[in-house]
Amino acid sequence: GHENIIKYCNRPFKSLEHMNKEIIRRWNERVKPDDIVYHVGDFCFRSAGVRGNGIKVKAKSWRDRLNGNIIFIRGNHDKNNSVKTRIHSLVLNLNGHFINLVHDPDFANVNHQINITGHVHEKWEIKRIKQGYSFTDCINVGVDVWDFYPVTYEELIARYRRLINE
Repeated sequence: GHENIIKYCNRPFKSLEHMNKEIIRRWNERVKPDDIVYHVGDFCFRSAGVRGNGIKVKAKSWRDRLNGNIIFIRGNHDKNNSVKTRIHSLVLNLNGHFINLVHDPDFANVNHQINITGHVHEKWEIKRIKQGYSFTDCINVGVDVWDFYPVTYEELIARYRRLINE
C-alpha cells in the first residue's frame, strides 16, 4: 500500500496495484493456510492524508487476503495502519538457538546471536551490529532482499551461514 516505496527502493513494479497484487500472490504461493508467520513490522502503509502516497485500507483488509496465522511485531508504520500489535520484540527458541525478532535493527538485542529484522528495505541482507563490547548478527527479512517472498527459518539460516562463511 505504499506507492513511493516503488521508487525509493527501485522495486520492479509498474504501479501500486501491480506491487500489491504481486506481493499477495507470492505470499500465498509460499505460505499455506495453517502456517505460522512472524511478521517483523510495517505490515502495510496506510496514508494519514499528509503524504498522499498510501491508500486508506485497513490492515484487516490486507490480512484477509493472506494465508497463514500471522503474529505481528510492531513496525514504525504500524501505528497508523490498525495492526494493533503490542509486541515490540519476540524471542524464539528454534532448534536450541534463541533468536530475537524486532522490526528495527537499531533495537537488536546483543544477548542473542541472531536478530531477525526488517525496516531497512534493500540496504543489506546481513549486518553485524556492535553494542558496547558485544556483537549480534542481524538478518534482514524485508521483501526487497528476498524477491518479494516470505522466507522460512531454514532459508534464513542457510543464507546466513553462506554469507558469514564467505
